[in-house]
Amino acid sequence: MKSMTGFGRATVATDEFSLTVELRAVNNRFLDIHARLPSELTATEADFRKLVQSRLQRGRIDATVSLTQHRPVTFLVNIPLVQGYVTALRQAQAATGVAGDFDLSLLARLPGAIQPAMETDEVFAARLSNGLLTAAGQALDALDAMRQTEGRALAMEISARLEAIAERIPVIEAAAATVFDAQRARFERRMQSLLRDLGSIDEGRLAQEAAYAAERCDITEEIARLRSHVAQMRDLLVREAAGIGKAMDFLLQEMNREANTMLSKASDTTVHDVALSVKTEIEKIKEQAQNVE
Repeated sequence: MKSMTGFGRATVATDEFSLTVELRAVNNRFLDIHARLPSELTATEADFRKLVQSRLQRGRIDATVSLTQHRPVTFLVNIPLVQGYVTALRQAQAATGVAGDFDLSLLARLPGAIQPAMETDEVFAARLSNGLLTAAGQALDALDAMRQTEGRALAMEISARLEAIAERIPVIEAAAATVFDAQRARFERRMQSLLRDLGSIDEGRLAQEAAYAAERCDITEEIARLRSHVAQMRDLLVREAAGIGKAMDFLLQEMNREANTMLSKASDTTVHDVALSVKTEIEKIKEQAQNVE
């Protein structure tokens, strides 16, 4: 079992560049990737996302990529753009009579006037792309290791709470049996009183009402299903398959349903109090299960 939270970091360094990938993961119902890549790596973002999606199932992933280039950088000047800009400034000056001059620092700030020549180097871009995917794979390995460690801790805590629920089930079962007998005896006394008052009563109707009364207080099926769900949850805790978190969400919903039904049927304080404590444990497990992948 793996947690959805964790951190992974990896760096790839060459003579030309140093590239670092950091991955931070928090819980989320679905896989949600937020990537911040330098402009030099924009073309590789789709492949980067596919790699992350192939390794992770759920969680919000914040990916940050930093790039430092070591090779000499040359720049290209967009001469037509600069010439057009200078011409436009001179025309504006002649038309308005505004005094003043402009220098290279103004032209250098013109968007698109000067650009790194290396952006057009396809070979270097390919090496950057390979470096990104290599670093991303290593960062995912580190993230996976942390998630497994946290997953083991989550499994221990959830297992302890499941054990607490399992210990309460026999208590509910014993109390429910007593309640059933008490309800039956109470119903028989009421029916005897009615028979004395009315003199006679339809035996079929009497049996039907007895069955309804027994069904209203009988939680045998709910106890059996809750015990089964606890066993299935224990089995999930030792699995390594993907999608365990969603399976746990479903089982916890079913466990909560059984606990609610017990509470609605409970006429005995012991059954009510113990079923309420079971529901509390289920809610605490649900909080932890939100972090399971």
